Amino acid sequence: MATALNKAKEIDGLLYFTTTDGVRIAYRIDGTADKPVLMLANSIATSINMWDGQIAELSQHFRVLRYDYRGHGGSDTPDGPYSFDRLGRDVIELLDALRIEQVHFLGLSLGGIVGQWLGIYAPERIDRLILSNTSSYLGPAEQWQGLITSVLQPENLAETADTFMRNWFPSHMLEPENTIVSSFRQMVLSTRPQGIAGSWAAIRDMDMRRTVALIYNPTLVIAGQYDTVTLPSHGELIANTVPNAAFVLMTSVHLPNIEYQDQFLNIVLEFLQLI
Repeated sequence: MATALNKAKEIDGLLYFTTTDGVRIAYRIDGTADKPVLMLANSIATSINMWDGQIAELSQHFRVLRYDYRGHGGSDTPDGPYSFDRLGRDVIELLDALRIEQVHFLGLSLGGIVGQWLGIYAPERIDRLILSNTSSYLGPAEQWQGLITSVLQPENLAETADTFMRNWFPSHMLEPENTIVSSFRQMVLSTRPQGIAGSWAAIRDMDMRRTVALIYNPTLVIAGQYDTVTLPSHGELIANTVPNAAFVLMTSVHLPNIEYQDQFLNIVLEFLQLI
């Protein structure tokens, strides 16, 4: 792993590798090489910076690997719809490039869907799996097609960002002077519309309600009591379908790592450090 990292080129604090279909993916690693690797996967329309507030604590226990999806952050933005087969293989190819055999995986929202794909199709690359504020199905498809058409109109991106903020944060945080919410809104505005549209297409076409039963990795599902995007019932369904999965309901909206950071970290660390 050290050799692979030494060969990687760093640009503006990010490292890059190129997938087999020619897409450059940005990533970052924090923590020392003697620790187990924890891989983090973001919500849609954000970047690796959505985890900035948790890195200091997590890197005390793990070597933390973060990456930007295609169409997000520092990664390239290919045209056309994306698929979870492709998004999942981006993870596998990144791990192969870094010569990492296995990781703990924590995915939130879109990241949790990628995590489900990995647990189904590449379980040998995952040790413990955490699926936060996510779903195995978000139909019907028609609603996503309308969103895809809308976000590809540049004049609609600000409205899209405002909708994300209302869906992600409690009302008391939606104040103009709230720097955390402002930073997330800027992340959305900095995401290329095609990246959001391509990822929404993957969600549109996704249904893992039955196949998550194939996940055999130790799994923790976290849901938000007030999450209107991925409802608590979505998390409960995953937890009831994945054999022996644990389930935690937090009194959060969609981003418990931000809204209740200390509680979220305690839940994550307790699960990952189980013997």
